Formats: sequence, C-alpha cells, structure tokens
Amino acid sequence: MALTKCDINFLGRSGLRVSNICLGAMTFGESNFGTPGQLDEQGAHALMDRYVQWGGNFIDTADIYGRGKSETIVGSWLAKQKREDVVIATKVRFPIDVTRPNSGGLSRRHITASIEGSLRRLQTDYVDLYQIHAWDDAVPLEETLSALSDLVRCGKVRYLGASNVTGWQLQKIVDMSREMGLSPFISLQQQYNLLSRLSELEPFQVCKTNGIGVLPWSPLKAGFLAGKVKKGDMPKDGRLEYAAYDPQNKFPGSHPSWEKLDKEQHWRILETVEKIAQTRGKTMAQVSLRWLVQKSVVSSVIIGATKMTQLDDNMAASSGWQLSEEEMSQLDEVSKPELGYPYDVIWRANKDRVNPWNPAVYV
Repeated sequence: MALTKCDINFLGRSGLRVSNICLGAMTFGESNFGTPGQLDEQGAHALMDRYVQWGGNFIDTADIYGRGKSETIVGSWLAKQKREDVVIATKVRFPIDVTRPNSGGLSRRHITASIEGSLRRLQTDYVDLYQIHAWDDAVPLEETLSALSDLVRCGKVRYLGASNVTGWQLQKIVDMSREMGLSPFISLQQQYNLLSRLSELEPFQVCKTNGIGVLPWSPLKAGFLAGKVKKGDMPKDGRLEYAAYDPQNKFPGSHPSWEKLDKEQHWRILETVEKIAQTRGKTMAQVSLRWLVQKSVVSSVIIGATKMTQLDDNMAASSGWQLSEEEMSQLDEVSKPELGYPYDVIWRANKDRVNPWNPAVYV
C-alpha cells in the first residue's frame, strides 16, 4: 500500500509543527476502565512504526493512561527513535495512586512530581507539550500556571496546553498567563466530532481569538461515526458494545452510553456521512475525520487505533483529497447543535449586525 505523507500544521500560533493527525496512546497497555482491545507493547510499537511511515510525528499520551503503562510503552519505543523527529504530548491532573493525598490535582507539588514520573517513563529529558487533563477547582490557578511555566523555563517542557475545559476557564488561563508574564497555552484538547460540537460555542471562540490550536479527541465517537452500527441494531463489539450492555461501563466520550447515541439526529448524520463517502469513494471514518481536519481552528486530530487496518484507514484522511464546500456545509447543517439560552438570543440579536471592520469570530 502506497502511503501518502500526512500534512503538517503549526500547533496554534506557536512555532511547533505537528502532523495533522496525531496518534493517541490511550489504547496502549492495560485500560483504567477495563475496555476491550488494548494493545501490548509489541503491538503498540508496531502501530507507532506504521504511523511514522505515514509521516506522522505527533503522539499523545497521559500519566493516567494505564496508570503509567501507556507512557512506559511510548518511552520504550521513543528510545529507539531520533528524539527530535517526534513530538510527544502528555497530561497531568488525575491520581495514579489514589491512596496518596497529594497524588492528583493541579498543585505545584503534584505537577512537579508528575513531570518527573512522566519523563522517567517516557525515557526523555523533555516533553514537547504538557497539558492539564482537566480543571481543578481546589487549587488556585496562579499556583498551577506558575508551576507549569517554571517547567518551561527549566527545559523539562517545551509548550503548554489544556484539555476538557469550559470557555470561561480557558479565557481565565489566557488572561492570567498574560498578566503574570507566564508561558502561554498553545493548544486545547477537547472532545469534538460530528456528534459533539458544543465546544464551538465558547471554548473554540477563545481558541480562535488567542491563537490556540484545537486537538479533537474521540473524533469517531468510539467508532459510531465510522459506521460500525446501523439504526435499530445494538453494537456487538468494541467500545460501543462495552458501554451499551453494562451501565457501569459508561464514561463520557470514550465510552458513550447507547442512550446518548441512539438519536434521530445522529442517524441523519450517519446517513449524510455515508452518502458522501459513497460518492467520493472513501470510508465513513475518513469523511468524519476529514470534516475535522478541514476546520480552521483544528491543528491536529487525535485518533485511536488497535488494528493496523484502522490506522491505515484513518491516516488516509490526512492528505491528498478534500471535502468540497458543499459537502462541508451538508455536514455542518445536519450536525448543527441545538442552541439553548443565551446562545439563541445572542444569535438572533446579531444575525443582521455585520460589520466588515469588526468581524465576528465564529468557528
């Protein structure tokens, strides 16, 4: 199979360049949630080798994935590569050892301890992108931001990013970092796909106006947008099946409940994706991913794979073809989220207020 090298983008307004498809490592090693289809070290190494053959240079993990096992697997692979050729992202926030009171959160102590553990497991002396995995209500933001900025200054981290935050939280991070003269955040890793577009309403507006690149996770909604299931049929395998039959296994995003997926709008979205895929000679996964790749706010789309065929299929969405403006519009329209208050009022009040000298910023 001839591999088309994937395109390279700047990560937000920073000088860091990453492939427009990022390989997520949550499926490496044992799962925190008992999900099926996890990869052992040998399988994960083979997958990363193949990803690099496609021209990918961006791998995303987290200390909590497999309670450090994912980072360990990435690290043993990274030790055999040219370090400067690979962009490594990881995250901090959740406790690896829940029995220790200072394990978890975004305190200076936990951040400092966590980066040391991540560097050791990753077998490197720096991380390219260090991301807060979620907001922490318990810790003053000044403490978190100053601790992270110190890691940049001492060379253990190159760039900073956030994940799973609201619009006001991200704006507060931007403003406080600027006011305190700290290292800015350059990325936002957020769940974003044709079924989950609410982040467009506020977080992505902050990204657009502040040069922050979006890194969508769960781009295929656990395979739903790849056409793995049909209307009226319960999923029979994979992460969708794992969550569908046992309420204990439900987890937002990575293990969505069937009740949240089995909706009329979602089936209309799938019908539109399938129609475009058939017309273009592409798979449904490729169309769903390409819609994200072509969004101006997106720097790189984070995929997850457990099979080489999945990886090859997903990577083929990276370059060499584009969805037309009409196809993008069709997908935008069928997947449009319902606007609740106050967004509906704001939209109605401004739909006729167009000033080219003061353009509105919308994703």
